[in-house]
Formats: sequence, C-alpha cells, structure tokens
Amino acid sequence: MPAYGGFRIDVGLPDQKARYVFPEASAGVEEASRAILEPYVFIKVCSRPEDVQPLLAAGWVIKPLSFMMTTEDLTEFDARLPSGYQLQCETVAHGYVATILSISGGLAASGRVFIAGTTAVFDQIETHPDHRRRGLGRVIMRKLGAAARDGATRGSLVATPDGRGLYNSMGWRLHSLYTTAVRE
Repeated sequence: MPAYGGFRIDVGLPDQKARYVFPEASAGVEEASRAILEPYVFIKVCSRPEDVQPLLAAGWVIKPLSFMMTTEDLTEFDARLPSGYQLQCETVAHGYVATILSISGGLAASGRVFIAGTTAVFDQIETHPDHRRRGLGRVIMRKLGAAARDGATRGSLVATPDGRGLYNSMGWRLHSLYTTAVRE
C-alpha cells in the first residue's frame, strides 16, 4: 500500500514486521524514519547508504549493502534438479512459493515471487548452507520465473553480495545500490 511516497509491505515476521520501500532517497524516507517508532520495521531505499543516512532519525541502523537487480528475461523452466531432491511450487495470493526438499529430510532451498502489474518481484531466495553449490538456487529462480511468466514480463529482486553472482550469471543486471535501515 502507498506510504510516505513509497510503499508499505506487511511482512508479519517477528524480526521483520513491515517494510517501507522507496525508489530513491527522498523527503518521504526522512518522514517515515521520524514517524516509525516500532522495532523490526525496515526502510529500504534504491540508493547509496551515504545518501540515506542523513535522512534517518536517531535509532535507525543501516544494514549491509544490497543490490537492486532487474531482468527482462523470465525464461522457461530449464534447470535440472540434482538427484536426492524434490521441487514443489504452490500458488499463493498474487504469486508463487517454490521449495526444494532433500529426500533425506529437510528444507534445502526456497523462494517466492509476487506479481505486481507486469513485474515479478522475487523475494526470500535462500539455499540452506548444507545444500549450497549444487545449483538449487538456480532451480528455484528458474521455476519461479517460469511460473511468473503467466502475468509478468520483467523481474526485480534485491540481492545480497553472495547472491549477486548467481543473478549476474543468470542475466540479471544491476539497477541500483540498495540500502536497508531498521529499528532494532
């Protein structure tokens, strides 16, 4: 929902109650940082930390730098799942959730994508440390991208420094640096 010149997304997790997302460092970021007093609410901005920091009221902590990335290529699902794993994908409100389970038990990788107009917004793409370097992240991304093609023509996501390499190798491009601040 629109808020402070950006958007509010209710996440509902104990360590992440909500996100306020902004396309750039702006007066709205400053206004939100002064008005939001609740802990575990995030302000996320497509901008450099040095542009965001002066706008933040006391009590906000800037997290490690991330990267807003985009693609115009939501390709067909073509990734191969290694043996010993099972892929599942389910439809949720406005999108899809994909999981890879290890046959020996437990969650190996997961991710979600939400459709906003013609944009597929990829979120919470994660591979469990015990299952990394096996192509599972690529399988999750390809499955979600193929599912999102039903309504989206482009994709966006926020990458960590570790994830950026995977996304670059899949044709995603850097849109901007991405700064996250939180009240803890």
